[in-house]
Parts: sequence; C-alpha cells; structure tokens
Amino acid sequence: MGLFDALFRSSEILGIAGETLEFALESAEASHPNEYMGMLRGTEASRLGLDRDGLVITDVLVIPGTETNSVSATVKTNQIPNDVRSLGSVHSHPNGVLRPSDADLQTFGRGSVHIIIGAPYRRTDWQAFDSQGQRTTLDVIDVELPDAEDFFDFTQADIDEELR
Repeated sequence: MGLFDALFRSSEILGIAGETLEFALESAEASHPNEYMGMLRGTEASRLGLDRDGLVITDVLVIPGTETNSVSATVKTNQIPNDVRSLGSVHSHPNGVLRPSDADLQTFGRGSVHIIIGAPYRRTDWQAFDSQGQRTTLDVIDVELPDAEDFFDFTQADIDEELR
C-alpha cells in the first residue's frame, strides 16, 4: 500500500494529539494580542500505534507570509502547500470568543475541521468546527508523535508510484 492509499483509506478524523493541541495553545498565547494561524495536518492512526482506521491531527503548519493583528490573521493562499495530509486550520481569537466570525466562515471551506483557540489559552479554551462553521467534537488523543524527520517521509519515487 502506498502513501496516498494509506492516507485516504479512511478520511475520518479521530481527534487531535495532545502535544499538538498544547503546541497550538502555546503558539496562540505567544502571539497574543495578535491572532495566531496555522494549517492542520494529520497522520494515519495506525502509524501512531492506534488500532483504528482514521487520521489524528499531529502537526500545525505555519504558512510563511501570514499577516496577523489583534482582529485577524491572513494567510497567503498561494503559500499553502497542496498537501494530501491537510485537514483544516487553527487560529486564535485574542478576545476569547470561541465561535467563528463571518470572515472565518469564508475560510472554512478548505479542510474539514477548524479549531478556534481563545484567550487565556488554557486546555479548555478551544472549540472545533466543521467546514460549515457548526460546532463539532474533537477528542484529544494521547499518542507519541512521529519524529520531525518523518514530516516529509516520502520520496519522489513514492509520488511517481502513486501517480501510475
């Protein structure tokens, strides 16, 4: 089974790794009073030692050139990688409001889960939403994350094989 087959075997998002949530919370707090924004990436649950099909959010990718201020974060869409593991977005609301703004809803079409983190950035100060802006449940899963060098764990030969 190739990389892409494994990733698309199940598109169900099982949850977010606890370490990944902690990273996002800390990053949002460090950005305060400006908004923080990143793109969410997933790893196949079986690669994390879970006996389930599906994906676990394991990475937050910060896009170069993202512009932030106290009321918005703007990502240059041409800088977002066309990544098969991209699952959605995470951003903060320094005012602590855990619901999407009209501007947020316009960006939620890319990906299936979107997380809003609010001040004061505690483990309970976040909420997940689907692509339509409806609240959704996202479990926090205690897994050991893959090593950083596994972030780009495929070669051109892997890609060529999948495209045949």
